[in-house]
This record gives sequence, structure tokens and C-alpha cells, in this order.
Amino acid sequence: MAGHSHWAGIKHKKGKADKQRSKIFSKLSKEITVAAKLGDKDPAMNPRLRSAVQAARSANMPKDNIERAIDKSSTATGVNFENLRYEGFGPEKIAVIVETLTDNKNRTASNIRTIFQKSGGSLGTQGSASHNFKQLGIIKIDRKEISDEKILDLAIESGAEECSSHDEYHEVQCQMSEIYKVKKNLEKIIVNFISTEIEWVPLNSVIINKDNKDSVVDFLETLDEDDDVQNVYSNVNLGGI
Repeated sequence: MAGHSHWAGIKHKKGKADKQRSKIFSKLSKEITVAAKLGDKDPAMNPRLRSAVQAARSANMPKDNIERAIDKSSTATGVNFENLRYEGFGPEKIAVIVETLTDNKNRTASNIRTIFQKSGGSLGTQGSASHNFKQLGIIKIDRKEISDEKILDLAIESGAEECSSHDEYHEVQCQMSEIYKVKKNLEKIIVNFISTEIEWVPLNSVIINKDNKDSVVDFLETLDEDDDVQNVYSNVNLGGI
């Protein structure tokens, strides 16, 4: 699930797959439960749920776990999750956007603020960091699913704006308002997707001095490991650590 400055790409490179596995499953389960609670419990009728289930399958989450997460949406009547966004600046003044899914916004805000402060950074108001990014629809497909040439043609036919192929996946970009329309067109040929998300893509990247990389990595990793955090985006360029 590597992406622009989407932290998932870096955490996998750090070789912590075993430690991260339960964390990833927990976050995916939460998204499945919330998506099912907010819409239809049939993934075919609920684009958000369908994307969450596809991401879970790509992460090799067992089918039983996925079904339990959907069923939980019926029993978790007293729990209300909110999608909240935090913005700020981390070490070396990197711009950071943190997306959370929480049932206790006071706890989440306190935890996020503490992580920023301990790193020497600061949490800002909404809009303080997001002007360094643009939002795009990003659809990722395993490279084994389809050839570079075919995905390019299919992406254009599906209404995407850009398509690029990387070591392990193809990335299709589109306007965020068009993401499910483009996805539906792609689904005529492609069955398995790695992820379908609205991502914050940096307008310009900040290159970090080699001596300061560790503090930046530790900061981003600490954010990502918080139970309420779903996604972390930054404009940092770590030069493929």
C-alpha cells in the first residue's frame, strides 16, 4: 500500500510487517464496521464498504474477520465513530495531515497533540497544513492483475486523469469526486484492488537532511501506531529509506 507520503509505504519498508499486522487488521476492521453501519451491509450496494473489504482482502485479512467486522455494525449501536482530521507541522517543519476514526475525540486530540509536541512539532488549525496538498482519488491495483499497457488504456477509458506503474502496483489517479465512478468502470475488468482512497498528495516535497531522518521517521511511525489514526500524510521526501 505504498503511496506518495502515505505513511503505509514507509512502515512496510521498515520490515515491521509482523508487528504491524494486528494494527493494520484493527484499522481495517474499524473502517469496515463504520462503512457497514453508515450504509448498506452488502458491499455491492455500498462503495465505501466494498473498498474497505477489498483493502482487507489485499492485506490478507481472514474472511471470518471481515464478516465479524460487518456483523459488528449491527451490535455497535451505542458507539458513534467520527472521521476527524488534524493538521500540523512535525520535525524539520514538515507538513502533516492525520486522518482519524474515533469514538472519543477528546482522547484522540490529546494523543495527537502530545505526539506532535514531543517531536518538537506543533498541531495547527484546520487549513494550516492542508494548503500544501491536493486531494485526489487514488486507486491501487496489484501489478500482477493487469499489464502496464492494458491498465493505461483501461484507466483512460474509465475516466482517470493519470496512471503510473510501480514495482508492485499500478496507481490510477482521478478527481476525488469521480473516484467511485472510475472504480466502477475498472471493476468491469479488474476484481482485486489494493486500496481505493481519497489521498492528500503533496504539491511539493521537502527533502530531509540524512542526519534528521530518524527523528522524522520516529514521529510519523508514532502517529501511525495510534489506535485512532487511520492515515498519515506528509510532504516529506525520505529518499526511499
